[in-house]
Amino acid sequence: MPALQRTEARIRARLVQVREYRIDLDLTRGEEVFGSSTVIRFGCAEPGAATFLDLQPAALHRVVLNGRELDPAGLDGNRLELTSLAAENELLVEAEMRYSRVGEGLHRFTDPADGAVYLYATCGPDNAPLVFPCFDQPDLKAPIHLAATAPANWTLVANGAGERTDPAERADADPGEGTARWVFAPTQPISTYLFTVVAGPLHSVHSEHDGIPLGLHARRSLAADLDREAEEIFEVTRASFDRLHELFDERYPFGRYDQAFVPEFNWGAMENPGCVVFREEMLFHSAPTEAERELRAVVIAHEMAHMWFGDLVTMRWWDDLWLNESFAEYLGYRIAAESTRFTGAWTSFGVKRKGWGYDADQRSTTHPIAATGVESLAEAMVNFDGIAYAKGASALRQLVAWLGDEAFFAGINEHFARHRFGNAELAEFLDALAEKSGRDVHGWAERWLRTSGVDTLRLDVRHDGTGRVATAELASDGTRPHRVGIAAYDVRADGALVLRDGFEAEVEPGRPAALPKLTGSARADLLLPNHGDLTWAKIRLDERSWRTVTGSLSRIEDPLVRAVLWENARDLVRDGESAPAEYLDLVETQLPGEDRDTVVDAVLTFARAVLVTEYLAPEERPAAAARLAAVSRRLLARPGIEDGLRVAALRGAIENAVGEEQLDELEAWLADGTPVGELSCELRWAALARLAAEGRADEARIAAELAADPSSSARQGAARAGAARPEPEAKAAAWRQLFTEGALSNHLMTAVAQGFWQSGADELRQEYVRRYFAELPEAAQRGATVARVLGRVLFPAGHTEPETVRLAEECLGREDLTPSLRRVLGDQVDDLLRAVRVRLSGSARLRAR
Repeated sequence: MPALQRTEARIRARLVQVREYRIDLDLTRGEEVFGSSTVIRFGCAEPGAATFLDLQPAALHRVVLNGRELDPAGLDGNRLELTSLAAENELLVEAEMRYSRVGEGLHRFTDPADGAVYLYATCGPDNAPLVFPCFDQPDLKAPIHLAATAPANWTLVANGAGERTDPAERADADPGEGTARWVFAPTQPISTYLFTVVAGPLHSVHSEHDGIPLGLHARRSLAADLDREAEEIFEVTRASFDRLHELFDERYPFGRYDQAFVPEFNWGAMENPGCVVFREEMLFHSAPTEAERELRAVVIAHEMAHMWFGDLVTMRWWDDLWLNESFAEYLGYRIAAESTRFTGAWTSFGVKRKGWGYDADQRSTTHPIAATGVESLAEAMVNFDGIAYAKGASALRQLVAWLGDEAFFAGINEHFARHRFGNAELAEFLDALAEKSGRDVHGWAERWLRTSGVDTLRLDVRHDGTGRVATAELASDGTRPHRVGIAAYDVRADGALVLRDGFEAEVEPGRPAALPKLTGSARADLLLPNHGDLTWAKIRLDERSWRTVTGSLSRIEDPLVRAVLWENARDLVRDGESAPAEYLDLVETQLPGEDRDTVVDAVLTFARAVLVTEYLAPEERPAAAARLAAVSRRLLARPGIEDGLRVAALRGAIENAVGEEQLDELEAWLADGTPVGELSCELRWAALARLAAEGRADEARIAAELAADPSSSARQGAARAGAARPEPEAKAAAWRQLFTEGALSNHLMTAVAQGFWQSGADELRQEYVRRYFAELPEAAQRGATVARVLGRVLFPAGHTEPETVRLAEECLGREDLTPSLRRVLGDQVDDLLRAVRVRLSGSARLRAR
């Protein structure tokens, strides 16, 4: 299946003007395929020329171009050549398409709770040809008319408003099998990757705001979850609309606004205009933390921002992906912080989201925010990463700090006006900003958007004989200008850290900036660059400041400052400047005083999943996990602990449980509930997986737990727990499932991969490490989703032995890797090598102590 090349897309865009798509889907043809009949009307700038159509059918039955029958055997892989085009053309394609089990194309899911079937289409970034024939590139936008035949008891939701016609009986249907026709209003011109339809016996909740009809939809077995969460979701939706309508001159342009929560979705959400699709975990079948509610609010605002950035105005080619994702990321966090009750959203961004981006930007696979030289769609797909999202949003925070809100949004609104329902690229966006601001935005972009890597900021402060500041400078070792906050903190007599002074400063690369506001002041206990977290940069503190952090981090009132400092501590470990044991010391002394579950969850997740699992030697891991479990229990023991913090602490206590006493405690929690309330479904399965890894939960016990809760989330929990069992036969069964095509859906594959390395004898684990690198390349040919799951989730990250490094590097050097696997594997090998370096440097630092 050849990936679309930029040169091919440019040629086709100059030649073809798509007038409309008329798609007719038949969703009643059984469990494997669905009918797809499509009429495409399009113009051709050069009559007599040829082009190609994108199509990936199970069976191609008929192709008619301008009344001329074409031979379906002319389909070459995923392309159908179209020759002798007229100035205006009509193309009819009748085909059967395969349902997906991995979230690519039209995904089919059978609810284990009641046997009901649900479908949803995922067409981005290159999966539209799995649903309907099309010219699949972002700059060939067109209105889409959809009609569909479906079982009579189904509800269908799509990009346009839908109307159900009277049920009719198909001549070939089984007796009593009713069907219904659905016809949807045509969309505005949109890119093919933004098409969707959601179908099944949906449970729906409806509302309206500011003249916009609103709908929420989910599986009927999740009706109670949707009903419980509906008001908060609508509240965030209304607030997001109101804020975006304040910021943008253009009102929401796509009619009604449906939000569907669907099973086994590969991403957090997808911005299909008029019908945003979310992963259904955001309905919280188990009790959520406040951080999880906050993240949902951010995602709701993020996807709504895409209605303008991405849907109204779409990138011309995928190297401008940041024009979609960075803006939506920035606005998602900003709107949540400014317009909803989740005022601490930027704290979550600083302590968790930015780490994802910092890690990506320090690997060998890093790339500029505005990527250059993306010549194929396959290359572009691997850039949906922390750079496009977190780093891009941070760059926009810098741009806003430099331009100011008024000029920034004036430029955005000019951009929307110029390219409404069309396409644009970076240079055109920068032109609009430059015109409205009068600043050299193109020069700023060259330094911020066309470069890669992370700068480091340092304060150089020298004191006179009295202890007062004689000189103070801010220096950057990178290539970008930075506008940042500078803060001085003092430790009070009661141990609390209080802000003495805060101000903003600008620093150019290679030219330290003098800070006269600090000159003459008394020595501060903590001097913090990047106060307010306004830029994309690592920071390094002076010795006195770091000593203050290790003793008083939890006593800083501002949670955003605590987030910046926890991220700094994480970064020091990753760079080998602080030993893993020193990070654990900080966790042990400071985390029990933390009151934000976002911070607690981020710190415990890094400590468990990376520091303990990868950065420590195997013999050191049990003691470190026990320390984390003890910290989690100290949090649980706090009087009046809030629900979100309780869930985060319980998760930490469960996942880090070691030793007979703690494992016995998990058994008691499963039987009788915890000291502070019953375990949720998610935490019950986490506890069972931990017990399974220790040989305390056999196949029969897992099956009994699953029988008590036949939900999809429980099924994933059972898959993880089963794979976590240490017995050789359990590992063999899990391996067969992972490496057999069609054996597992995308989410079940992820669950099995998560459990696999949790246990097993050393010799057995080493055998599977060897098999992993031998069998991975062929398995990844099954598609990008499989490559991501097997290449990232199943990667043996905890095996930091020289043999693993050798096998990983040999595998990465193979020429038969798919682009998706090459990128994922490259990232994992980088992280593996970093883990080796951290372990060595950590041991050296401890010996020095």
